[in-house]
Amino acid sequence: MLIYNTLSRKKEEFIPLHEGKANVYVCGITAYDLCHLGHARSSIVFDVLIRYLRHTGLDVTFVRNFTDVDDKIIKRANEVGMTSQQVAEKYIAAFHEDMDKLGCLRADIEPKCTEHIDEMIALCEDLIKKEKAYATPSGDVYFRVRKFDEYGKLSGRDVDDMRSGARVAPGEEKEDPLDFALWKSAKPDEPSWKSPWGQGRPGWHIECSAMSEKHLPLPLDIHGGGQDLVFPHHENEIAQTEAATGKEFARYWVHNGFVQVDSEKMSKSLGNFSTIRDILENYLPETLRFFLLTKHYRSPIDFTFNGMDEAEKNLKRIYQTLALIDTELQKSKWTPNSLPQELVEEADQIEAAWNNAMQDDMNTAAALGHLFTLVRLANRVTEDKAMRKSEGGRDMFVRIQKVIALWGSVLGLFSASPAAFLGELRDCKAARRNIEAAKVEQLLVERQEARKAKDFARSDAIRDELAQMGVEVQDTPAGAVWDIA
Repeated sequence: MLIYNTLSRKKEEFIPLHEGKANVYVCGITAYDLCHLGHARSSIVFDVLIRYLRHTGLDVTFVRNFTDVDDKIIKRANEVGMTSQQVAEKYIAAFHEDMDKLGCLRADIEPKCTEHIDEMIALCEDLIKKEKAYATPSGDVYFRVRKFDEYGKLSGRDVDDMRSGARVAPGEEKEDPLDFALWKSAKPDEPSWKSPWGQGRPGWHIECSAMSEKHLPLPLDIHGGGQDLVFPHHENEIAQTEAATGKEFARYWVHNGFVQVDSEKMSKSLGNFSTIRDILENYLPETLRFFLLTKHYRSPIDFTFNGMDEAEKNLKRIYQTLALIDTELQKSKWTPNSLPQELVEEADQIEAAWNNAMQDDMNTAAALGHLFTLVRLANRVTEDKAMRKSEGGRDMFVRIQKVIALWGSVLGLFSASPAAFLGELRDCKAARRNIEAAKVEQLLVERQEARKAKDFARSDAIRDELAQMGVEVQDTPAGAVWDIA
């Protein structure tokens, strides 16, 4: 597998340090609010990475942390009259609820900052002993950026350029404006812990260094997160960890791109900020997951409702093909004929192309393109009466069904039964358009009664009324079925 390494700025062959095993650490949320689309994208990207690595046969240990003490958490706790712990627990539970809906596997280990205070204090002490960090009279601990010669190697920033214009804020006791906090002295009415420098709490960057080393051997095979974490968070993690241990911190650094909304940066100030729950009020979770996989993970993705509608339509098309295959495979008689060899070879080529796409830096956009090529192949078989009824056709249907299930297990898609998904999608679209399912069902009953009474004028009028509502009606041997246009 080739994977883009932010550290080297190029694709590299992924070779785990220990054969057959891979250790992956991904920075999780700061638990002070509901998760937004950026969290959804990052979680889904790394979920697919973990699934794919396991698909290749690797034994993967996946660690994702939760920041459960932080300025933002403390601020939210004061606003709502809760403790910081209560706020963090509330939003960690909300994170799990949202990501479970989106089909994201839970991490094998989910450490919390407050559970690793001793490890963070020990790391600070080690850095002070090595003169890579220093404590101030007021009880803060800072890392000496200029004592780490490779500072900036991940982000590509130059220390001298960063220092230009940098100032020490009033009240700070930094030796250098670039130095960053490892430990913060306690402020009134804030959570704090006893330390050699007095009561205080950890800085943001120190927690991931301490927790990753606690739960995984160094160097990590993969360290990941959103593109916004490259600097300063991941840059600082590298500095403090490698300065303390003398070891490489992580061998591959993987970062996903940003989410924009209608071509603008998503932010609360612009009024285009959407939580996952906002989106799931109108769309199925699988639709959002599918949409977020239609772009390469390193590229920015532009969230629009038109894009979601297109994703919904394409997802429906795949499930309709799976439903059609289910129907065909219920037949008991097949003619003893094979499919043309070129069709079998085409299926081989599609499978190979899908594997190549995933091996090439996890290109889910290309992989989905090959999936639709496979869907078109399935539809060609069903549209040809002779192939559809042949044993070769049956074997191809079984093969396509299994392949889509396998690809779906890697992408986190297509796990629902076609009938269940299509029914849920119809109800979701009806709710979005304020179409009452009960009213539709009643009109269908009235239409059926009119048809029995040979009152075709009334039957046609009801069909027209349903069409004006945006409802499509299809008459089948089992009765009328409806869908949203």
